[in-house]
Amino acid sequence: MQFDEDRIFNPEEVKDEVANISLRPKFLNEYIGQNSVKKKIDVAIKAAKIRKDHLDHIVLAGPPGLGKTTMANVIANEMKSNIQITSGPVLERAGDLAAILTNLNSGDILFIDEIHRLNRSVEEILYSAMEDFQLDIMIGKGPSARSIRVDLQPFTLIGATTRLGLLAGPLRSRFGIILEMDFYEANDLKEIIKRSANLLDISINEDAALVLGERSRGTPRIANRLLKRVRDIIQVKSKSNIDIEDVEETMELFEIDHFGLDDMDRKILKTIIINYKGGPVGINALGSSLGIESDSISEVYEPYLLQNGFIIRSHRGRIATQKAYDLLNVKEDEDKNISIWGD
Repeated sequence: MQFDEDRIFNPEEVKDEVANISLRPKFLNEYIGQNSVKKKIDVAIKAAKIRKDHLDHIVLAGPPGLGKTTMANVIANEMKSNIQITSGPVLERAGDLAAILTNLNSGDILFIDEIHRLNRSVEEILYSAMEDFQLDIMIGKGPSARSIRVDLQPFTLIGATTRLGLLAGPLRSRFGIILEMDFYEANDLKEIIKRSANLLDISINEDAALVLGERSRGTPRIANRLLKRVRDIIQVKSKSNIDIEDVEETMELFEIDHFGLDDMDRKILKTIIINYKGGPVGINALGSSLGIESDSISEVYEPYLLQNGFIIRSHRGRIATQKAYDLLNVKEDEDKNISIWGD
Protein backbone atom coordinates (compact mmCIF):
# COMPACT_ATOMS: atom_id res chain seq x y z
CA MET A 1 0.00 0.00 0.00
CA GLN A 2 1.28 3.45 -0.92
CA PHE A 3 0.93 6.40 1.43
CA ASP A 4 1.42 10.08 0.68
CA GLU A 5 4.66 10.82 2.54
CA ASP A 6 4.06 14.58 2.24
CA ARG A 7 0.74 14.34 4.07
CA ILE A 8 1.24 15.41 7.66
CA PHE A 9 -1.40 12.90 8.77
CA ASN A 10 0.32 9.99 7.04
CA PRO A 11 0.38 7.44 9.91
CA GLU A 12 3.35 5.51 8.52
CA GLU A 13 6.93 6.30 9.49
CA VAL A 14 8.79 8.37 6.92
CA LYS A 15 12.53 8.22 6.37
CA ASP A 16 13.64 10.97 8.75
CA GLU A 17 11.45 9.54 11.53
CA VAL A 18 12.96 6.07 11.13
CA ALA A 19 16.39 7.57 11.68
CA ASN A 20 15.27 9.71 14.63
CA ILE A 21 14.06 7.33 17.33
CA SER A 22 15.09 9.50 20.30
CA LEU A 23 11.48 10.38 21.13
CA ARG A 24 10.45 6.76 21.70
CA PRO A 25 10.06 5.48 25.28
CA LYS A 26 12.34 2.61 26.22
CA PHE A 27 10.54 1.13 29.24
CA LEU A 28 6.93 0.63 30.36
CA ASN A 29 7.11 3.39 32.99
CA GLU A 30 8.00 5.86 30.20
CA TYR A 31 5.22 4.68 27.88
CA ILE A 32 2.24 7.05 28.08
CA GLY A 33 -1.28 5.79 27.31
CA GLN A 34 -2.58 2.32 26.34
CA ASN A 35 -3.01 1.54 30.05
CA SER A 36 -4.96 -1.68 29.54
CA VAL A 37 -2.33 -3.03 27.15
CA LYS A 38 0.49 -2.01 29.47
CA LYS A 39 -1.07 -3.76 32.48
CA LYS A 40 -1.42 -7.04 30.58
CA ILE A 41 2.14 -6.86 29.27
CA ASP A 42 3.49 -5.95 32.71
CA VAL A 43 1.86 -9.03 34.26
CA ALA A 44 3.13 -11.28 31.46
CA ILE A 45 6.68 -9.94 31.80
CA LYS A 46 6.75 -10.30 35.60
CA ALA A 47 5.39 -13.85 35.39
CA ALA A 48 7.95 -14.82 32.73
CA LYS A 49 10.76 -13.46 34.91
CA ILE A 50 9.52 -15.44 37.92
CA ARG A 51 9.44 -18.62 35.80
CA LYS A 52 12.78 -17.66 34.22
CA ASP A 53 11.12 -18.41 30.92
CA HIS A 54 10.49 -16.65 27.60
CA LEU A 55 7.32 -14.64 27.02
CA ASP A 56 4.33 -16.09 25.21
CA HIS A 57 4.01 -15.01 21.59
CA ILE A 58 2.19 -11.67 21.28
CA VAL A 59 0.06 -9.93 18.64
CA LEU A 60 -0.20 -6.14 18.76
CA ALA A 61 -3.13 -4.96 16.62
CA GLY A 62 -4.33 -1.48 15.76
CA PRO A 63 -4.15 1.35 13.22
CA PRO A 64 -0.75 2.66 12.06
CA GLY A 65 1.16 5.09 14.27
CA LEU A 66 -0.10 3.91 17.68
CA GLY A 67 3.27 2.60 18.88
CA LYS A 68 3.25 -1.13 18.08
CA THR A 69 6.94 -1.15 17.08
CA THR A 70 7.79 1.00 20.08
CA MET A 71 5.91 -1.39 22.38
CA ALA A 72 7.85 -4.36 20.93
CA ASN A 73 11.13 -2.58 21.72
CA VAL A 74 9.87 -1.72 25.22
CA ILE A 75 9.06 -5.41 25.83
CA ALA A 76 12.54 -6.40 24.66
CA ASN A 77 14.13 -3.84 26.99
CA GLU A 78 12.00 -4.99 29.95
CA MET A 79 12.97 -8.62 29.27
CA LYS A 80 16.61 -7.61 28.66
CA SER A 81 16.38 -9.48 25.37
CA ASN A 82 17.77 -8.85 21.91
CA ILE A 83 15.19 -7.98 19.27
CA GLN A 84 15.27 -8.80 15.57
CA ILE A 85 12.96 -6.61 13.48
CA THR A 86 11.52 -7.46 10.07
CA SER A 87 8.20 -7.18 8.22
CA GLY A 88 5.82 -9.51 6.42
CA PRO A 89 6.31 -8.12 2.88
CA VAL A 90 10.12 -8.39 3.20
CA LEU A 91 10.01 -12.14 3.93
CA GLU A 92 9.37 -13.35 0.39
CA ARG A 93 10.65 -16.93 0.73
CA ALA A 94 10.59 -19.51 3.49
CA GLY A 95 14.38 -19.45 3.50
CA ASP A 96 14.37 -15.75 4.45
CA LEU A 97 12.50 -16.49 7.67
CA ALA A 98 14.43 -19.71 8.33
CA ALA A 99 17.71 -17.79 8.25
CA ILE A 100 16.41 -15.37 10.89
CA LEU A 101 14.95 -18.09 13.14
CA THR A 102 18.12 -20.21 13.18
CA ASN A 103 20.17 -17.19 14.30
CA LEU A 104 17.99 -16.33 17.31
CA ASN A 105 19.41 -16.98 20.77
CA SER A 106 17.41 -18.22 23.76
CA GLY A 107 14.94 -15.56 24.94
CA ASP A 108 15.37 -13.35 21.87
CA ILE A 109 12.39 -11.51 20.41
CA LEU A 110 11.45 -11.61 16.74
CA PHE A 111 9.25 -8.70 15.71
CA ILE A 112 7.34 -9.03 12.42
CA ASP A 113 5.52 -5.88 11.34
CA GLU A 114 2.52 -6.26 9.03
CA ILE A 115 2.44 -9.94 9.89
CA HIS A 116 -0.90 -10.35 8.10
CA ARG A 117 0.98 -9.80 4.82
CA LEU A 118 3.22 -12.85 5.22
CA ASN A 119 3.44 -15.13 2.20
CA ARG A 120 1.51 -18.34 2.94
CA SER A 121 4.57 -20.58 2.42
CA VAL A 122 6.56 -18.38 4.82
CA GLU A 123 3.72 -18.35 7.35
CA GLU A 124 3.47 -22.14 7.44
CA ILE A 125 7.02 -22.66 8.69
CA LEU A 126 6.13 -20.46 11.68
CA TYR A 127 3.65 -23.01 12.98
CA SER A 128 6.14 -25.58 14.29
CA ALA A 129 8.65 -22.83 15.12
CA MET A 130 6.19 -21.09 17.44
CA GLU A 131 4.69 -24.23 18.94
CA ASP A 132 7.62 -26.66 19.26
CA PHE A 133 10.63 -24.41 18.57
CA GLN A 134 11.51 -26.63 15.66
CA LEU A 135 11.93 -25.86 11.98
CA ASP A 136 11.10 -28.23 9.14
CA ILE A 137 13.39 -27.68 6.16
CA MET A 138 13.15 -29.38 2.77
CA ILE A 139 16.47 -30.59 1.32
CA GLY A 140 16.73 -31.28 -2.40
CA LYS A 141 14.05 -31.33 -5.08
CA GLY A 142 11.76 -33.84 -6.76
CA PRO A 143 11.63 -37.52 -5.68
CA SER A 144 14.89 -37.22 -3.74
CA ALA A 145 13.65 -34.32 -1.61
CA ARG A 146 13.53 -34.97 2.13
CA SER A 147 12.54 -33.02 5.21
CA ILE A 148 14.85 -32.47 8.16
CA ARG A 149 13.91 -30.96 11.51
CA VAL A 150 16.13 -28.31 13.10
CA ASP A 151 15.84 -27.40 16.79
CA LEU A 152 15.48 -23.68 17.55
CA GLN A 153 16.27 -21.73 20.69
CA PRO A 154 13.11 -20.71 22.62
CA PHE A 155 12.09 -17.25 21.39
CA THR A 156 9.14 -14.85 21.51
CA LEU A 157 7.39 -13.77 18.32
CA ILE A 158 5.71 -10.36 18.43
CA GLY A 159 3.54 -9.69 15.41
CA ALA A 160 2.08 -6.28 14.57
CA THR A 161 -0.95 -5.90 12.33
CA THR A 162 -3.36 -3.22 11.23
CA ARG A 163 -5.80 -5.91 10.02
CA LEU A 164 -6.27 -8.49 12.77
CA GLY A 165 -9.11 -10.08 10.81
CA LEU A 166 -6.71 -10.94 7.98
CA LEU A 167 -4.47 -13.01 10.26
CA ALA A 168 -4.87 -16.67 9.28
CA GLY A 169 -6.65 -18.78 11.91
CA PRO A 170 -3.83 -21.35 12.38
CA LEU A 171 -1.31 -18.55 12.94
CA ARG A 172 -3.56 -16.51 15.20
CA SER A 173 -4.28 -19.53 17.41
CA ARG A 174 -0.56 -19.90 18.18
CA PHE A 175 -0.31 -16.50 19.85
CA GLY A 176 -0.79 -16.63 23.60
CA ILE A 177 -1.48 -12.91 24.00
CA ILE A 178 -3.56 -10.80 21.58
CA LEU A 179 -3.65 -7.10 22.39
CA GLU A 180 -5.61 -4.44 20.52
CA MET A 181 -4.23 -0.90 20.73
CA ASP A 182 -6.73 1.94 20.36
CA PHE A 183 -6.49 5.63 19.52
CA TYR A 184 -5.10 7.76 22.37
CA GLU A 185 -7.06 10.20 24.48
CA ALA A 186 -6.22 13.91 24.04
CA ASN A 187 -4.83 14.13 27.60
CA ASP A 188 -2.46 11.21 26.97
CA LEU A 189 -1.29 12.87 23.76
CA LYS A 190 -0.79 16.11 25.69
CA GLU A 191 1.61 14.29 28.03
CA ILE A 192 3.40 12.66 25.07
CA ILE A 193 3.80 16.09 23.45
CA LYS A 194 5.18 17.61 26.66
CA ARG A 195 7.67 14.75 26.99
CA SER A 196 8.73 15.07 23.34
CA ALA A 197 9.07 18.85 23.65
CA ASN A 198 11.40 18.35 26.59
CA LEU A 199 13.50 15.88 24.58
CA LEU A 200 13.61 18.35 21.68
CA ASP A 201 14.79 21.05 24.11
CA ILE A 202 11.78 23.32 23.66
CA SER A 203 9.02 24.35 26.06
CA ILE A 204 5.28 24.28 25.45
CA ASN A 205 2.38 25.73 27.40
CA GLU A 206 -0.14 23.33 28.92
CA ASP A 207 -3.06 24.64 26.87
CA ALA A 208 -1.01 24.58 23.67
CA ALA A 209 -0.02 20.94 24.30
CA LEU A 210 -3.68 20.02 24.85
CA VAL A 211 -4.86 21.70 21.63
CA LEU A 212 -2.06 19.96 19.73
CA GLY A 213 -3.14 16.66 21.29
CA GLU A 214 -6.74 17.26 20.23
CA ARG A 215 -5.65 17.79 16.61
CA SER A 216 -3.40 14.69 16.49
CA ARG A 217 -6.09 12.15 15.51
CA GLY A 218 -5.42 10.00 18.56
CA THR A 219 -1.98 9.04 17.19
CA PRO A 220 1.39 9.69 18.90
CA ARG A 221 3.34 9.64 15.64
CA ILE A 222 1.15 12.43 14.28
CA ALA A 223 1.38 14.33 17.57
CA ASN A 224 5.18 14.31 17.39
CA ARG A 225 5.09 15.31 13.72
CA LEU A 226 2.77 18.26 14.45
CA LEU A 227 4.98 19.28 17.37
CA LYS A 228 7.98 19.48 15.02
CA ARG A 229 6.03 21.64 12.59
CA VAL A 230 5.09 24.03 15.41
CA ARG A 231 8.75 24.02 16.44
CA ASP A 232 9.58 25.24 12.91
CA ILE A 233 7.16 28.13 13.38
CA ILE A 234 8.66 29.30 16.68
CA GLN A 235 12.23 28.93 15.43
CA VAL A 236 11.43 31.21 12.49
CA LYS A 237 10.06 33.67 15.07
CA SER A 238 13.20 33.24 17.22
CA LYS A 239 11.08 31.97 20.12
CA SER A 240 11.84 29.11 22.54
CA ASN A 241 8.34 28.54 23.94
CA ILE A 242 5.24 27.27 22.13
CA ASP A 243 1.96 28.97 23.03
CA ILE A 244 -1.55 28.38 21.75
CA GLU A 245 -1.22 31.11 19.09
CA ASP A 246 1.72 29.24 17.57
CA VAL A 247 -0.32 26.02 17.46
CA GLU A 248 -3.27 27.79 15.79
CA GLU A 249 -0.96 29.39 13.23
CA THR A 250 0.51 26.00 12.36
CA MET A 251 -2.92 24.40 12.05
CA GLU A 252 -4.02 27.17 9.69
CA LEU A 253 -0.85 26.75 7.62
CA PHE A 254 -1.50 23.03 7.16
CA GLU A 255 -5.28 23.47 6.79
CA ILE A 256 -6.09 21.34 9.84
CA ASP A 257 -9.42 22.14 11.44
CA HIS A 258 -10.47 21.86 15.11
CA PHE A 259 -11.59 18.25 14.55
CA GLY A 260 -8.10 17.30 13.34
CA LEU A 261 -9.27 16.88 9.74
CA ASP A 262 -7.13 17.95 6.79
CA ASP A 263 -7.92 18.66 3.14
CA MET A 264 -7.96 14.96 2.12
CA ASP A 265 -10.43 14.08 4.89
CA ARG A 266 -12.74 16.86 3.78
CA LYS A 267 -12.35 15.76 0.14
CA ILE A 268 -13.48 12.24 1.09
CA LEU A 269 -16.55 13.59 2.90
CA LYS A 270 -17.36 16.00 0.09
CA THR A 271 -17.09 13.19 -2.50
CA ILE A 272 -19.51 10.99 -0.54
CA ILE A 273 -21.97 13.85 -0.05
CA ILE A 274 -21.86 15.54 -3.45
CA ASN A 275 -20.89 12.77 -5.91
CA TYR A 276 -22.88 10.03 -4.20
CA LYS A 277 -25.62 12.09 -2.53
CA GLY A 278 -24.43 11.13 0.94
CA GLY A 279 -24.03 7.42 0.23
CA PRO A 280 -24.04 4.56 0.56
CA VAL A 281 -20.99 4.18 -1.68
CA GLY A 282 -18.69 1.17 -2.01
CA ILE A 283 -15.05 1.55 -1.00
CA ASN A 284 -13.77 0.73 -4.52
CA ALA A 285 -16.04 3.32 -6.16
CA LEU A 286 -14.97 5.91 -3.58
CA GLY A 287 -11.30 5.13 -4.17
CA SER A 288 -11.73 5.44 -7.94
CA SER A 289 -13.45 8.82 -7.57
CA LEU A 290 -10.63 10.13 -5.38
CA GLY A 291 -7.81 8.51 -7.35
CA ILE A 292 -6.43 6.64 -4.31
CA GLU A 293 -6.29 2.97 -3.35
CA SER A 294 -9.33 1.58 -1.55
CA ASP A 295 -6.99 0.00 1.04
CA SER A 296 -5.62 3.46 1.84
CA ILE A 297 -9.14 4.71 2.53
CA SER A 298 -10.06 1.78 4.77
CA GLU A 299 -6.77 1.67 6.72
CA VAL A 300 -5.59 5.28 6.84
CA TYR A 301 -8.42 7.79 6.38
CA GLU A 302 -11.56 5.91 7.37
CA PRO A 303 -10.77 4.78 10.98
CA TYR A 304 -10.60 8.34 12.30
CA LEU A 305 -13.66 9.47 10.32
CA LEU A 306 -15.60 6.49 11.68
CA GLN A 307 -14.44 6.99 15.25
CA ASN A 308 -15.48 10.64 15.21
CA GLY A 309 -18.87 10.02 13.64
CA PHE A 310 -18.38 11.67 10.23
CA ILE A 311 -19.23 8.49 8.33
CA ILE A 312 -20.85 5.15 9.10
CA ARG A 313 -20.40 1.81 7.40
CA SER A 314 -23.27 -0.33 6.18
CA HIS A 315 -23.37 -3.55 4.16
CA ARG A 316 -24.02 -1.35 1.11
CA GLY A 317 -21.10 1.03 1.68
CA ARG A 318 -20.07 4.27 3.40
CA ILE A 319 -22.64 6.89 4.42
CA ALA A 320 -21.97 10.48 5.46
CA THR A 321 -23.57 11.54 8.75
CA GLN A 322 -25.24 14.82 9.65
CA LYS A 323 -22.00 15.78 11.40
CA ALA A 324 -20.23 15.66 8.02
CA TYR A 325 -22.94 17.78 6.41
CA ASP A 326 -22.62 20.35 9.20
CA LEU A 327 -18.82 20.40 8.91
CA LEU A 328 -18.94 21.16 5.20
CA ASN A 329 -21.91 23.58 5.51
CA VAL A 330 -24.02 21.67 3.02
CA LYS A 331 -27.68 20.71 3.02
CA GLU A 332 -29.89 18.42 0.98
CA ASP A 333 -33.53 18.79 -0.06
CA GLU A 334 -36.19 16.06 -0.20
CA ASP A 335 -34.87 14.88 -3.57
CA LYS A 336 -31.34 14.58 -2.14
CA ASN A 337 -30.09 17.56 -4.14
CA ILE A 338 -27.02 19.02 -2.45
CA SER A 339 -26.25 22.70 -2.07
CA ILE A 340 -23.93 24.90 -0.06
CA TRP A 341 -25.67 26.86 2.69
CA GLY A 342 -26.23 30.39 1.57
CA ASP A 343 -26.40 29.53 -2.16
